Amino acid sequence: MEQSDLNKRLLLALVLSAFVFIGYSYIMPTTTTQEVTTQHNSSAAPSVQSPAIVAPKSSSSAVVAPVVQNGKIISTIKSKSEIITIDEFGRIAQVMLLDKKYQQEDGTPLPLLNPAEVKPLELRFADITLNTEAFKTPYIADKSNVELDSASQTIVLTQKLSTSTITKTITFNQNGSYKISVTTSSPANYFITPGYRTSADKTQYMVAQGALIVDNDSIITTIEDGDATGSESFKNAKIVSAFDRYYTSLFYSSNPKQLLQTSIIQEKNDNPLIFVQGYNNLQLDGYIGAKEYSKLHAINKELTSVIEYGWFTFLAKPFFQVISWMHSYVGNWGWAIVLFTILVKIILFPLSYKGMLSMQKLKDLAPKMKDIKEKYKGDSAKMNMKMMELYKNHGANPLGGCLPLLLQIPIFFALYRVLLNADELQGAQWILWINNLAVMDPYWVLPILMGITMYYQQKITPSNFTDPLQEKIFKFFPVLMTVFFITFPAGLVLYWLTNNILTIAQQYYINKVYDKHKALHVHK
Repeated sequence: MEQSDLNKRLLLALVLSAFVFIGYSYIMPTTTTQEVTTQHNSSAAPSVQSPAIVAPKSSSSAVVAPVVQNGKIISTIKSKSEIITIDEFGRIAQVMLLDKKYQQEDGTPLPLLNPAEVKPLELRFADITLNTEAFKTPYIADKSNVELDSASQTIVLTQKLSTSTITKTITFNQNGSYKISVTTSSPANYFITPGYRTSADKTQYMVAQGALIVDNDSIITTIEDGDATGSESFKNAKIVSAFDRYYTSLFYSSNPKQLLQTSIIQEKNDNPLIFVQGYNNLQLDGYIGAKEYSKLHAINKELTSVIEYGWFTFLAKPFFQVISWMHSYVGNWGWAIVLFTILVKIILFPLSYKGMLSMQKLKDLAPKMKDIKEKYKGDSAKMNMKMMELYKNHGANPLGGCLPLLLQIPIFFALYRVLLNADELQGAQWILWINNLAVMDPYWVLPILMGITMYYQQKITPSNFTDPLQEKIFKFFPVLMTVFFITFPAGLVLYWLTNNILTIAQQYYINKVYDKHKALHVHK
């Protein structure tokens, strides 16, 4: 293969790889990988005791479709950060987040739940007759209004059915977590759900949302909306989460000996719905709210597993830890991103230095490479051999300049997942007009500056293009990247802009060093 063909293919591969990664990460949500990841498999799923849950397609099963969607509110729990309402069927009807960062555009509190969907703490009985009765018989609450001004408050909900009395004792904490105890006066086969996934995220970004299960071996399975197939079961789950981009409603077991027997059934539009099997005295821990790392870690460090990072979790998790650590010192997420970018650049500098020097050498060797190409154009084997000799004699590596770029790809996309899913960036201000790093720059200033710096970076970077197509693609790349980045979160564009500026400074330094080296060599 001729050297120009090799260069062309390499350049096209890099450009296409970047666009494939960007397009796939932007359009197609991916399955989370933490310690180990498995795709769901209905045929391998263990059976569950309730035939009504295992076979949701049965139209006669009242377990699959509750009789009543909405009930009147019987209890309200208020704290400084949220308002929780309980309806007459013992379910969490709504959670309103009060913190300023979560407020809607009109300044009103943010509702987490879709009123038309299955609600958290809903019970469904395997006995169809009992289930029908349960959705006609209201609960009675021992408190109608609860002010959560202390560490915790408890409410007791009671439902008297013909064959059993159901008691739900719920202790709410100020951090959004709660404990629930469900007791039945007589044995009854039932299931409880954390509800349909939270529906608060209205942004344009296509991110993973659906159900997430962490089993006792810390294997994580994510079943996204549209991917549920019939029914499947997980015998020993530690955490079950119904989630969207920033929020979750989850159950977990704080007792390692009490694992959750979980079923995922297929709801409308092939979306997953989680049910945990109950018994006469069920004890569960729960949380409903934002997937804020520090809050989840304070409740139970294993809950941080519900923060979805996709393919690059192995890089994204430590990246977030480093950025968070930097934020603890500078107090600004934007500057923490800038500092992180500088750190990455310092770590990669030795490779970048060698790659840039190699590109300088290749630029100087371009005339000799052209001569070899013309002299041996009828003998590609001889031409490539002479090219390799030329590279070796001058200490040049034709692939040296590509390695830093290749290393940037996984770093970029891991950081993309961090900045796309980190609740901490919601409402996080950087400077001036950038008052929310989680959404796009409203004036497009950052992406335009990013495109300009990318173009200038290319202009001062040595190249040895011999094919006009290569050069056109390379020059047009900043324009395409600017178009892509216009709708990206400002925090991500800030990273790439900072990276470009540092690369320009680095290139100036390398150019200066190389010029001195050449002058010294010529003098000798």
